[in-house]
Amino acid sequence: MNIIICGAGRVGYTIAKILTEQNHSITVIDQSSEDIQKINDNLDVKAIVGKATSPNVLEKANTNDADMIIAVTRNDEINMLICQIAYSIFKVPKKIARIRSQDYLNSKYSTLFNKENLPIDYIISPELEIAKSIQRKLEAPGALDNIPFAENKIRLLEIEIKKNCPLKSIKLNEITKKYPKLNANILGVVRNEKFISLKKNDVMNIDDKAYVIINATQMQETLKAFGHDEKISTKILIIGGGNIGFNLAKNLENSIEDIRIKLIEKDKGRAEYIANELNNSIVINGNGLEQDILEEANLNEVETVLALTNDDEDNLMVSVLVEKFSKNKRTMALINKPNYSLLQSSLKIDDLIDPRMDTVSTILKHVHKGTIETAYTILNGEYEVIEADIIETSELINKDLKNANLPDGVRVGAILRNNEILIPRSNSKFEKNDTVVFFG
Repeated sequence: MNIIICGAGRVGYTIAKILTEQNHSITVIDQSSEDIQKINDNLDVKAIVGKATSPNVLEKANTNDADMIIAVTRNDEINMLICQIAYSIFKVPKKIARIRSQDYLNSKYSTLFNKENLPIDYIISPELEIAKSIQRKLEAPGALDNIPFAENKIRLLEIEIKKNCPLKSIKLNEITKKYPKLNANILGVVRNEKFISLKKNDVMNIDDKAYVIINATQMQETLKAFGHDEKISTKILIIGGGNIGFNLAKNLENSIEDIRIKLIEKDKGRAEYIANELNNSIVINGNGLEQDILEEANLNEVETVLALTNDDEDNLMVSVLVEKFSKNKRTMALINKPNYSLLQSSLKIDDLIDPRMDTVSTILKHVHKGTIETAYTILNGEYEVIEADIIETSELINKDLKNANLPDGVRVGAILRNNEILIPRSNSKFEKNDTVVFFG
C-alpha cells in the first residue's frame, strides 16, 4: 500500500519503520527538519519537511495515489484537519487520526466523525488504549503483559523467568509432559534484547521474558506454573488523575469486584471533577510526591501503586518513595522517554509502561484491517503476533502444519475452532473458518 504518515515523532517513526519492513511504500511528513533528518538517516522512506495541512505539501507527497493517511502529529485539531483535507481534495480511502482530547471522544458527539462532518475512519486514543492495557496487566498478576485475541478466548502473556520459576532449565517437551492439561504454547523468549524461538529441546533461563499463548480460561493455572501465585490486587492507589488515571479507575470500578481505589490528583478542579464522575473511588487533592499525602492515602494498606502523571520524573520518584516508605508493593510507572527503561531494575520498579507501543499496535491493527483482526508488536516492532481467519481461498485448508510451507520464522501459537482452543502439533490440520494466532 501507499501510506502517508503525518508526524515523525516516536510513534510516527516506529510505524514508518514497521510498515517499510512489510514492503509498504511510505511517505513521512513533519515540520521538524531534525525529525525528518532522523527518518532519512535510518529508514528507506520518502521524507518531506512541511505542514501536513498544506494541500501543496500533500500533493508533493503524492497523496492522490495514497491508500491511507495516518495523522499522528502532537495536535488533535491538526490530525483531524489532515484527514479532512486528505478526503475532500485527494479522496484518500482510509484515514486514521490520533486524538487525545476526551472532549472529542464523548459518546454524545459520536456523529462528529463521519463522511459528512469529519471523515476519519479510525480514531486512536492513546490514553484509552493505555488504560485498557494497564487493566489487562492488573488482571494477570505476575505477567508483564496480557493481550487478548480471538474475542478474549486466547491470550498472549509476557512472563519474566525469575529464580523461583519451576519451569526454568526444563526442556520444552518435558514441560508439555508435566502439564498435559495446560493449553499453552511457549513461542519463544527475549534474551539479551533478542527474540529466540524455542524448540522442543530448548530451555528458558533466568531473566528471559517468555511469550506464551494460552487458553484464556487457564490464566491462573498458567501463571502458577511459571511460579506466580499472586492474587489480583483489590487495593489500588493511582497517582495522577489525567485521562489515563481517570479512565483506568473507571474501568476497574466496572470490572473488578470489591475493588478499593484511591486516586491522588494535584489540580483541585480536576480532582473535584473526577470525584463526581467515579462511583466508589476516593479522590485526594494533593501532590503524590509528598509523604503526608501518601500517608493520607494509607499507603501501607495498598497492594499496587500506579504512577500515571504526565511527568516521567515524577512517576519515577513516586515509585522510589513507595519503595522507601512501604515495602512489598507492586509499582507501575508511565514513562515516555525510552532511556528511562534502563533505570527500572536499579529503582526496583515492577513495570514501566511505554505508551508508544500500545498506540503503534492499535494503529497496525487498523492498517491491516480486512486481512487480520488483531496485531501486537514485540521488540519495537521487529516481531508481531497476529490473529487472522482462514478463508475459503486459503492454501492452508486441509494441510497439516508440517506441510503448510509457512515462511521461515512464523510460529502458529493457537487455533480457535468451534469455540475450542487447539494448541497445534506438527500433524494438526487447518480448516476453513479457523481463527489462527501466529507469530512472525
